[in-house]
Amino acid sequence: MLGLPIKSVIEPRKLVVAAPQTSVAEAARLMKEGKVGAVLVVEKEQLVGIFTERDAICRVMAAGLDPASTALSEVMTRELKTVAPDETFGYALLLMFENGFRHAPVVDHGRPVGVVSARHALDPDLEEFTAEAERRKNIRRRA
Repeated sequence: MLGLPIKSVIEPRKLVVAAPQTSVAEAARLMKEGKVGAVLVVEKEQLVGIFTERDAICRVMAAGLDPASTALSEVMTRELKTVAPDETFGYALLLMFENGFRHAPVVDHGRPVGVVSARHALDPDLEEFTAEAERRKNIRRRA
């Protein structure tokens, strides 16, 4: 899996974007609705920042800011480390590990096309675990 290109790992339909002036409260709603942990902040179709669950806790809640009146532009990460769709998943994981973050925007010529997450590394194992748990539950039912 580590050698796979990122474009084969990410789910483009899970791409959640918002404008810099979007409130933190609205961004949180978008993340919940999209079942994602990050919002890509886009202006004129170009990636200008990322806002994550961790940002909501550390930069907003812990700082005592009002989510309804705080714009993403005030609390987003601006200095981004991005990956290209053709980079390997292993490269993205190493980038995230070395820089201490869990989400990396996938960008093609400045335009966001997805997000790769450390959670993607767990997904195949998690699927296998879930399938095995279901198999065992069915065996118990028959016994």
